[in-house]
Amino acid sequence: MKRLLVCTGLLAIAATLSAQQGPPKSPSATESATLGGKAVTITYNAPAVKGRAGHIFAKDGLLGHDPTYPVWRAGANQATKLHTDATLMLGELMVPKGDYTLYVDVTDADNWVLIVSKQTGQWGTVYDKAQDLGRTKMTMSKPSALVENLKYTIAAGTLTLAWENHAGSVAIMAH
Repeated sequence: MKRLLVCTGLLAIAATLSAQQGPPKSPSATESATLGGKAVTITYNAPAVKGRAGHIFAKDGLLGHDPTYPVWRAGANQATKLHTDATLMLGELMVPKGDYTLYVDVTDADNWVLIVSKQTGQWGTVYDKAQDLGRTKMTMSKPSALVENLKYTIAAGTLTLAWENHAGSVAIMAH
């Protein structure tokens, strides 16, 4: 009888914990493209606006609470990863084939700067400027509608990062 009670109790606890997890708050996502016959992949976690429109990119907004602000992990959770099998031109920045981390400088919410870091494997709130491969300005635009979940796209020679009411783009091509 005692064993039955213990087993029933453990089962109830496991069921409760399982039910509370639900879908991840910032699900993982991947954007891939083939440029010049070579693979380019961005792996990130996509946070949602969740009713915070206008309160994300402001100086006192959501991103302002990150310890790396005004440098943003360009996603959620782990730092955003870039893998390229080709040497790339990202805007004015040459990126040799390999693995990198992407960040965005959002000092001015309407003028982003893409940062490519040589440091990889870190949590998103760890940023070391000394590890920067380089930086390139992004062309800003306003999406036609609110972008609820952060989204990367690589299309027509352009890498775009869109979230909330902001979209930053930079030319991308295999070199």
